[in-house]
Amino acid sequence: MHLPPLNRPPEKPMDTDIDPQLVPPLLRLRGISKRFSGVRALDRVDLDVRAGELHVLFGENGAGKSTLINLVSGTFPPDEGTFHFAGDAIHNFTPQRARAIGISPVFQEFSLVPSLTVEENLFLGREVARSGVLRSGQMRKRARALIDELGFDLDPSRRVDDLSRAHQQMAEIAKALLGKIRLLILDEPTASLTERETGRLFELIARLKSQNVGLIYVSHRMREIRALADRVTVLRDGRHIRTLDAATSTDGELVELMTGRKIDLLFPTIAHEPDKLMVDIENLTLTDGSVCDVSLHARAGEITGIAGLVGCGKSELIRAIYGIEPTASGTIRIDGAPYESPAPRRSLKRGIAYFPANRIAEGLALSRSIRENASMTVLDLPAFARFGILRQAVERTRIAGIMAQLQLRPPNIERPAGALSGGNRQKVMLGRALTRELTVFLFDEPSVGIDVGAKLEVYEFMKRLVEAGAAVIVVSSELPEVLALSNRLYVMHHGRIAAELTGAEKTEQNVLSSFFRDHLTAEVA
Repeated sequence: MHLPPLNRPPEKPMDTDIDPQLVPPLLRLRGISKRFSGVRALDRVDLDVRAGELHVLFGENGAGKSTLINLVSGTFPPDEGTFHFAGDAIHNFTPQRARAIGISPVFQEFSLVPSLTVEENLFLGREVARSGVLRSGQMRKRARALIDELGFDLDPSRRVDDLSRAHQQMAEIAKALLGKIRLLILDEPTASLTERETGRLFELIARLKSQNVGLIYVSHRMREIRALADRVTVLRDGRHIRTLDAATSTDGELVELMTGRKIDLLFPTIAHEPDKLMVDIENLTLTDGSVCDVSLHARAGEITGIAGLVGCGKSELIRAIYGIEPTASGTIRIDGAPYESPAPRRSLKRGIAYFPANRIAEGLALSRSIRENASMTVLDLPAFARFGILRQAVERTRIAGIMAQLQLRPPNIERPAGALSGGNRQKVMLGRALTRELTVFLFDEPSVGIDVGAKLEVYEFMKRLVEAGAAVIVVSSELPEVLALSNRLYVMHHGRIAAELTGAEKTEQNVLSSFFRDHLTAEVA
């Protein structure tokens, strides 16, 4: 594979006989503190990143990881502490200066302009021009070459708002790699990528390390940390807990340092007791062709899992049940009754809840308060509104109780949802499920972008739902997650059901063989 030249000359590799601890770090932070509205997000944090090193930031949502990488990227300044890069003291830092000295971030919350094309986003702020005239052909050629080298299935001429989240992730990564790079920051970069695209990214990371590029990598996925990390810095409650060599640390040690407590089991034991049929799908096809002739069912008292690679149609399927994606043909039945022309408002009244994977774009109004976000699905109920007038005292009392039950941190329900970490944002969405009577719960990638501790809380929430008699459908690209949680598991491939697995058949090997059966068949042929 030929990877992109990154628009810079290759650097002399570091002498492997030199102790890396004796080499001055590429990035050096000392005593970094940051406050927001009286809340201390970082408390005297130290961090060193060496050239040619992949340094993982590990911590729960709200631990300070996002604040720290935003600070390194120039988004905002520290309140206290010192910042050195390549030996130079950094003051009055901005994103423009960060880019100029070679610091390039890929944030989990994309920085793309939706109304522009991929190509226009790549060159935004660094357009190629001569005598005031844009060199469109030259920019298009460079964009195409970079995307081809990365191996991404991405059209530079497509508008960003027409792309799937996976393709937007590819565009964000390509944008970061277009210019000069000395320090690359990757925040959950594989959350929306397929196995193939993830493999390409890992190859690129290896090349960057060989060229003495430093990397800060934020991930909650232990397998990625094991595959990539040189060192791991654990943050908790805005403080630097410890920096460890990845090769000599254990998963249990990292999780215990992150949470401050011992965690024996990642997945709870769920007492599945399948009861009456709550969701019955027969020969369902969507108008865009992403789902073709799919039949499945989900029962009360169990978790029904849906697994598949990115783009297989699994997310579109449950969105169609809720009424977000239009259907072309087929039948949906809820609790035995036909459900024609599904729509979100009607779904709520039928007792169906949906939790989207993209909490930012679809799940929450980030500028509005936690209280307003949690109550927005119950404003049609007399308990919350009467004669079109919101009963604010009732709303505040009810939402405060629900957020306390879900252990929202901090518990202030008047804070804007945009100020919360990923795990706490997920709790706000889950809180909606406790505000009205619901019997069917549709979860799309429920653990994306949240830490181990928050995942445990989400899984326990599902466990309580199932054991209370609800029907739960979980769509997940995380194979260990969907295998551990589900009682029955459907595997989707190219918009169709490739397998239904139960009991002893529900194994990783069987799921993977269903993922790639077309490739296996082609090889045999």
